[in-house]
Amino acid sequence: MTHAFATAPFFTKFVKQVTPDDPPSSYLSNNPKLWPYFNRALGAIDGSHIHLAAPSYLHTACRNRKGYISQNCLFSCSFNFLFTYALTGWEGSAADARIYEDAITSDLIIPDGWYLLADAGFPHCDKLLIPYRGVRYHLAEWGRANVR
Repeated sequence: MTHAFATAPFFTKFVKQVTPDDPPSSYLSNNPKLWPYFNRALGAIDGSHIHLAAPSYLHTACRNRKGYISQNCLFSCSFNFLFTYALTGWEGSAADARIYEDAITSDLIIPDGWYLLADAGFPHCDKLLIPYRGVRYHLAEWGRANVR
């Protein structure tokens, strides 16, 4: 299944890296809460574990932190919900940061001055905007949600 994401016809038809020349997403530019702050964001990136039927000699390498056998695949999408990058084939035990390191050194292009949104599993660098470690976000909103 993961091979299908990384090869033609899916990859060549549905995956296109975003460039600064592409028009901004209307979702982003029409939202005053987001536009002044995320106007240099190209999209979001994250790893996704996809179940795998691996041979027994690969079980140790492919067992992820939750205990099941998987491949960790790196996907990026734009704010228009279109795939902009896909890297598949990493064993489930591989961390998102390690896969990102491989992607950035091979074929993932993030232009200077631009960035992708990522979670705390990614490294702190000028190409990614990640949350501060140890900060609990949106606690007040979560508390009010329980009252409703």
